[in-house]
Amino acid sequence: MFKILAQINKVILPSFTKQRLDLAKAKKWQMAIIGYRYYVTARALD
Repeated sequence: MFKILAQINKVILPSFTKQRLDLAKAKKWQMAIIGYRYYVTARALD
């Protein structure tokens, strides 16, 4: 389930690393997306 969700996230959600976003200057909604993507990716790798 998480592998499919990770693939959907890759297509739909923006990649902040490609945009060179500084985590110290990220807004709360950007941090929420980063945290969500991290959670899903970590679960997909297990």
